[in-house]
Formats: sequence, structure tokens, C-alpha cells
Amino acid sequence: MGKMTVAQALVKFLDNQYVEFDGKQTKFVDSIFTIFGHGIAVGLGEALDAPDCRMTVRQGRNEQGMCHAAIAFAKQSNRRRIIPCASSVGPGAANMVTAAATATANNIPLLLFPADTYASRQPDPVLQQIEQPHDLSITTNDAFRPVCRYWDRITRPEQLMSAMINAMRVLTDPAETGAVCIALPQDCEGEAFDYPDYFFQRRVYRITRPVAVEEELADVVDAIAGSKRPLVIVGGGVRYSEAGEAVECFCDAFGIPYGETQGGKSACISSHSMCVGGVGTTGTLAANNLAKDADCVIAIGSRLSDFTTSSKWQFQNPDVKIVTINVSRFHAMKMDAVHAVGDAKVTTLAVHERLAARGYHSAWGNRVAEEKAAWDKEMDRLRAYSYGEGFEPIVKPRDMRTIPEFVELTHGTITQTAGLLAIREAIDPNAIMITAGGSLPSCMQRIWTTDVRDTYHAEYAYSCMGYECEAVLGCKLAEPEREVYTVVGDGSFQMLHSEMATAMQEHVKVNIIVFDNCGFGCINNLEMTHGIGSMATEFRYRDGQGNLLGDLIPVDYAMIGAGYGFKTYTVRTVEELRAAIADARGQELPVLIDAKVLPKTMTDGYNSWWNVGLAETSQSESVRECWENDVKPGRESARKY
Repeated sequence: MGKMTVAQALVKFLDNQYVEFDGKQTKFVDSIFTIFGHGIAVGLGEALDAPDCRMTVRQGRNEQGMCHAAIAFAKQSNRRRIIPCASSVGPGAANMVTAAATATANNIPLLLFPADTYASRQPDPVLQQIEQPHDLSITTNDAFRPVCRYWDRITRPEQLMSAMINAMRVLTDPAETGAVCIALPQDCEGEAFDYPDYFFQRRVYRITRPVAVEEELADVVDAIAGSKRPLVIVGGGVRYSEAGEAVECFCDAFGIPYGETQGGKSACISSHSMCVGGVGTTGTLAANNLAKDADCVIAIGSRLSDFTTSSKWQFQNPDVKIVTINVSRFHAMKMDAVHAVGDAKVTTLAVHERLAARGYHSAWGNRVAEEKAAWDKEMDRLRAYSYGEGFEPIVKPRDMRTIPEFVELTHGTITQTAGLLAIREAIDPNAIMITAGGSLPSCMQRIWTTDVRDTYHAEYAYSCMGYECEAVLGCKLAEPEREVYTVVGDGSFQMLHSEMATAMQEHVKVNIIVFDNCGFGCINNLEMTHGIGSMATEFRYRDGQGNLLGDLIPVDYAMIGAGYGFKTYTVRTVEELRAAIADARGQELPVLIDAKVLPKTMTDGYNSWWNVGLAETSQSESVRECWENDVKPGRESARKY
């Protein structure tokens, strides 16, 4: 073929990668996100500008933001399509580190090409270079090492071949996937090599369904068969394996209730008789009551994070056994579990067959239906929860002035729970809903329901605020035929919303609903419920004493949306929120709804716990009381491993 530069060979290679799942082949690399800077403009940029380049180039606005969009695209594509992201050296590369961590924590494939300093070192120090006198090989891109599943740096053109084969190995492996960083020194991007034709051949990476070995299946079946009150936890692995129906059949056959993690929510349907909703720190009362009594917890495709297990406190039965089905041995062996390492779908089916042969059925009896009925009543209460006579905040603040201040400032009276449930009722059943860090995913794991698979899209493994407004773009690119919404807090919106401009550029209809409660409400709650005052978590002016305790700061988020060209609405009541959503359906432009939502009206509690690093000793009596009455006893009663 003649000589090609590293960048030219890279682009040609990416265009010929495919994955196969259950016999269906999909082109793996959809397009590429980039923000051109001096590190890639004339190297990778030249290759992307070539007449024979077939790859669509998407223009990002912020490197972290475009990566979040790429993560959401890959997740909503069930990890079978990706959008690589390329940046210049220096701050452009460093901006992508947070996104790399987000992808790795969530086991989502994200391919990154940050430019790097010169491999030759001849022009050093170059613009944006970080110099370390003790090691000249270190660059900004070494910061990717701890947050990536695979990391490499191309210092010679021929290294590209082994690097990219290994990159694809990791990106397409369900057990190992996450962020992959291939650093591209500026000089190497333009250096040429006589690459062999077979490097550019069509490659198909098969995402297979390994079933657990017989010995592990026998262990798992023995553990479940010996239990009376088992509970299934549906994790993200159920979603990616498309095992939702298999898990529902399993639970239905044996009378086993199932709770959901943030990653697993919408893998199974909410209306199923055995579904008890979210489990753990942000779980429903139904799921958490059952989890406390369960003598066998069956985690399918779950990482068993602290929110899922309530920091290992949730499972209070002294005889409880932890059972796991997971494609990753690392995750499968957590909490000293009886484990079966394999694909969630085929391994669940194998366990089902063997358990049925024993004639097993749980001893829950009517308990599951009773817990579900009690939770349905609580949902009715949350739906009707409103501001008016007799109103009480759900989360009791130590300083009660915030709510009347907020009402006077914004005239907003929407409660967070009623607002979310109104949105659920107003949007299409098959619409995709996105959420991320803060109190919104906490509420939504409890009260959001869906009977259409893969329509709940949460980033809560890394709890990365700023994900939401970028992810809505990625999801819409992945499934353009669906309406896509994101619910984002005002704090998270202020952190990052750069790709709203990209949505306009791409002519993509997205729906962003900003819940404005004048602050970081989730962490404000955490402070106040642990004996600490409201410290730098509400959006207030600095007062005359030098403290951030002045008046609340009003922000017009609708005006920000309008500045990007979005169709915008400002809503202050639940009725106005419903009307805005109805009108937005008929819009062709992207939409932003600025919803003025009362602070302290999110869900809270429900028989769960979370281990946080509260001070063991303090000058504050309220902190000392919280330590003695909550943190200390919780730690003492939680499992130790």
C-alpha cells in the first residue's frame, strides 16, 4: 500500500473494526469527537481531512464534555459502538482524565487519543509540556494510567499495530472494558511506515456468552436451594447481557423478589410482580425491608458498590449468604461470595434449569406483595406532595430559612418528588431518561419506573456531575428515533453543559430539564444530617461577615438555553411543568426547561445507611450525637468484607 503516517494508518484501522453479538455484526467505530489544537491539528487532523477518509468528525466544545457524550453513546449502544475522542496535548488531554475515570468505573468502552509531547524530545520544552526534572519520559498523559484499563504511548510508528490490537481487545471484552488511552506524540503522528495490508483487514471481535463451569454452578445452586428468603440484585451486567427476560423468568419461577442497582434499572420491567425497585442506600422501603431479612442475596451483574449494599450494612440476616453471577471474576468474588463466573444470561438460565430440577421455591409467601403494596402507597404520597398549608420538608434542615427564601425569590413551588413523577407520567413510555450525581438519581432509583428496557440511563458508579447535559447528546446520537431527556440539578448544570452547542450544530433534538434548587442539595443534606452547618453547598452571596450565608443567588437557566438557540421554558408549578413537556414534544429545536424546585423535597431514608467519614471527635454537640447514634453503630453492624 505504500507508506502511511501513524495518523493515516490509525484512521484506516478504526474504519475496519466490527463486533459480533448473538450472530449480529455491528460496525464498532461510529465517528470521532475532537477539539483540534496544535497537538493534533496537522497530524491526526490531516488524516481526517483526507479525501478517502470515511469517518465522520464531530466537533466538541469541552474535552470532558465530548467524552461524556461518547460514554453515553457507547452505553446506550449496549457497548457495541463507540465514538473515539481526540484532543491536543496539555489541558486538552488533562480535561479527558475525569471522563476516562467515569468510563472505567462504569465498564463502558471509551477510546482516547490525547496528543503528547515530542518522542524525539528535540524541541523540548514544547508548548503545554509539563517537565519533571527527575523523569523526562513523564507527560500529562501519564495521568491516564490509573483511570484506564489499557494505556500505551506510540513512540515509533510500528508500535501502532500492537497498541491498537490490544486496545480493541480491552474495549470489546465485557469483563475488562473501560477507558483506553493511546497517547500520540506530535512528531509520531506525522511519521510514516510501510504498514502491512493485513493490519487494515476487517476484524470482527466476538462478544461471547461464556457459561460458568459446572462446579461453580453447583455451588450457586446449593446456596440458593438451601435458602428460604432469597433476593436477586439486578446489576448493569444484566442490561449489557440482555438478560432481563431471563432474570424475570427466574424470579417468577421461584418466587424470588428482585431489586435494582442504578446500572441495572430498566434491564427488567418495573411492573413485574417480583420487582421491588431500587435497593440499598437509595433504595425503596420494599426492597430494603426484604434485603434486611434475606438469607441469600443473589447479585447478577453487579459490582456490589457501597450504595447497593448500604456500605455492607443492608444485609442484616446473620445467616445471609452472598451469591454472585458475573462475567468478571474480580467482581464475582467480592464479599466472599459463592460465585459463578460467566455471562449473566446463559449462566442465569443454567442456574434456573438446575434449581427447577430440585423443585425449589422461596418461602416469602405474601411478603413480597405486601411490601410492594406499602411502597405503592408511599409513591402516592410522594406524587401528591406539594407546597402549601401544612407543608413540611422531607429532609429536615437545621436552618429553616432556605425554603421561604427560595419561594420568595423564584415563586417556585415544585417539590422534587412530585416533579419527577409528573415527568414520568408526561413523557413517552419508551423515552430515554438520563441522570447522574446528586440527589436526583437517589430519588429516581426509588421512584422512577419503566416497562421499556434500557430507557433509564444513570451514571452513578463515578457519580460524575456534569455528565447529564453531555450524555443526552450521546444517547440521542445512539437512538435518534427516541425522545431523550435528562434531569439535571442546577449545581451539575453549572459544572458542565458545553455540548449543548454541539447538539445545536448536529441538529439533534434533546430535552434538558434543570431542577433549580439554588445549590448542591444532596451534599447540603449530607452536611446538615450529620451535624454540620450549611457550608458552601447553597448558592448564596457572601455576607458582610465574610461568610457564604447571604441571600440566595437567582439564575435564569432558560436564558442560558436560549443563548445556545434552545427552545426554553421556565416553570414554577407541577402544572406548568406538565404543560412545558407537552409543548416540547412538538418542537424541532433542542429544549431546556428551567424548573424552580423547592429545596429539601427529595426522598430520604427508607431503612438504609451509608458509611461516611464523620469526625469521631468534634467541638460540635450535633456532630458528636450523629457519630454516637448513627455512624458508629452503623459501622459496628456492617459486614467487614
